[in-house]
Amino acid sequence: MKLGIIGCGAIGTDVAKAADKMKEIQKIYLFDINKPASDKLSRALKKAQIKTVEDFLDDVDVVFEAASQQAVVEYGLKVLDAGKDLVVMSLGSLFDDNFRKKLENTARKNGCKIYLPAGAVCGIDGVLAASMEEINSVTLVTTKPPASLDVKVDGRTIIFKGNAREAVKKFPKNINVAACLSLAGLGFDKTKVEIVADPVETRINHKILAHGKFGRLRAEVENMPNPNNPKSSYMASLSAIAILRRIIDPIQVG
Repeated sequence: MKLGIIGCGAIGTDVAKAADKMKEIQKIYLFDINKPASDKLSRALKKAQIKTVEDFLDDVDVVFEAASQQAVVEYGLKVLDAGKDLVVMSLGSLFDDNFRKKLENTARKNGCKIYLPAGAVCGIDGVLAASMEEINSVTLVTTKPPASLDVKVDGRTIIFKGNAREAVKKFPKNINVAACLSLAGLGFDKTKVEIVADPVETRINHKILAHGKFGRLRAEVENMPNPNNPKSSYMASLSAIAILRRIIDPIQVG
């Protein structure tokens, strides 16, 4: 398999280094608008080559996006039009219903897949299964150190309370998990989100609460920050790497 990576930040770097060790992946193409970032990462890999998305698109099987919502908007349809599978980390880009539908229709037309890693949360698989029947409510409570949210507070402070669509718009770099949870369950408008800044916290905490015909679900994870980017959970990188293994491996778990 040949892999294209858009974005060479903390998550893109983690994924590229993991992919470099996978025997099933023969070649890795890197692209970042910040060329020093792609240059640095390329030097750390054995299988990597720097190319623009347009230049590597014909030669890859899967494109992994780890850059920004704008990158998904700019390249998502191009990737799918080329018949390539797409892994999206910047899930907040999908709150635009019309754009998401275009991606879905293009993927169907060209027989390719769009993979959405669960990111820094646990329990997405349970919510997805529960959605096969009636779900009454789904709530995400995210608690982060203030620095992760670019705010200053003296004590535990709720800085946002609303639905997932609003949360993704206001915190595009911090709350991609809300987008994934929404798509697995009740959608952006019905999924409730609460974001808390707490100066006592040293880890990033995500808690999912769901109730429906299936019963009750409570899933909570305390994430270590990514060592290369304290605003991102290390679990997000691991989730992305797990998606690569899922694409490669014949046995599918979950």
